[in-house]
Amino acid sequence: MANQLSTKVGSIQEKVGRIIRLHEDAKSQNLKLQQEKEDLAKMLEERKMNNKRTLIAAMLTAVVFAIPTITILAQQDEEAPEMGFFVTSTGLGDGGNLGGLAGADAHCQSLANAVGSNRAWTAYLSTQGSGAVNAKDRIGPGPWANANGLIMATTVESLHYDNSNFNWEFALDENGSQFASRIDGDPDFTVHDILTGTQIDGTAFPTGQDQTCNNWTSNNAGSARVGHGDRYNFTTPGSPWNSSHGTPGCTQENLVSVGGAGLLYCFATD
Repeated sequence: MANQLSTKVGSIQEKVGRIIRLHEDAKSQNLKLQQEKEDLAKMLEERKMNNKRTLIAAMLTAVVFAIPTITILAQQDEEAPEMGFFVTSTGLGDGGNLGGLAGADAHCQSLANAVGSNRAWTAYLSTQGSGAVNAKDRIGPGPWANANGLIMATTVESLHYDNSNFNWEFALDENGSQFASRIDGDPDFTVHDILTGTQIDGTAFPTGQDQTCNNWTSNNAGSARVGHGDRYNFTTPGSPWNSSHGTPGCTQENLVSVGGAGLLYCFATD
């Protein structure tokens, strides 16, 4: 009887132990499942944050790459300044005889009209003697842009005292081309002498020695004051653009002999 009781007690204890172990296993399994659930939630949150970071980075990258495009489009929307200055692509071919100021102005106007400009154009020229005309007083107030839209000068004063843009690179003709200069490789050929008849401040020379080929009517006797359109005197930079030296005479050959072709500076006055 005692043995049977002892056996039953042992069996009950074994079942209780098994139940306790099952309970512990279930508890452990629940804890494991809870941990896995928390890990999964954390992973999903990190993935969501990473996606946000990726999206933000992509947006920032798009903005960075868009800025130059926006800038270019903005620049394209800004209309380039209309041409207001050029060096004539050709001279009249009759030495210092330009037909006076009127003939020189007509030459500027004709060349400008040929490339589609309907502005009013005059030549940068002075005259001497009674009723002398200053070149600076006949070219309008500015600003003046070259054929490529580069501002050459903003006012008459800056034209004569802050004229760093007056050089071979930017002093273009009406077609946007450069004139022949020793700078471009030929040491023996240049047409950089531009007729002006003008002092360095843009005013006329006093009566006396001829500086204007008899006010731009002579193709023989006299002399013409010229400037260097490329700002070079042989190989030395810094030569004045509007008043460098005189010519040995007023024939076409005289102009060519010292590096010219009877070219003019033309300015829009409106």
